Amino acid sequence: MHLIFRTLLVIARAQALFRRGKTIGHYDVGRLRLRTLPTDLDLNGHMNNGVYFSIFDLGRWELTIRSGIAAIFDTHSWYPVVASETITFRKSLRLWQRFTVESRIVGYDERAVLMDQRIVVRGEIYARAVIRARILRKAGGPVPMQEVLDAVGVPPRTLHREEWIERWAEDVVLPSTRSPAPSEWD
Repeated sequence: MHLIFRTLLVIARAQALFRRGKTIGHYDVGRLRLRTLPTDLDLNGHMNNGVYFSIFDLGRWELTIRSGIAAIFDTHSWYPVVASETITFRKSLRLWQRFTVESRIVGYDERAVLMDQRIVVRGEIYARAVIRARILRKAGGPVPMQEVLDAVGVPPRTLHREEWIERWAEDVVLPSTRSPAPSEWD
């Protein structure tokens, strides 16, 4: 909730850019420039590890709105939800430091969209996350990936997809919500 105003500003800015024709392709890299704020920090004086995922949410808003994907989803009454995500940290962001969130769709599996997102400072990666997002109907239930591809467009053959991301996407899947998933420890 602490990023609600920042989120609303990012959405409004992305919508304004989209309306003015400053769009990006569905499979291009979206770039959002931000600055580390006091509310982003932990007690060590750098961006809190939990805040990174919220910042990556902002990058996904920017990408989906400016590419027109959000409009396609609205037309079909769909919405995305994060099903799984992983992050790796390299360097810390400090107070007031400028950075860019880079976001790109890198593939699909049979049930979800795969995205690669990075925090970049002067061309150098500070953190990288991979997100697996399901597309759901507002009326309930998942949207089959083929239906999403039919609406958004088939990705180019050159879509960058790293092998480890495919393995990760397979390895982190939990059972469906209709199947049992007991919490059992060894």
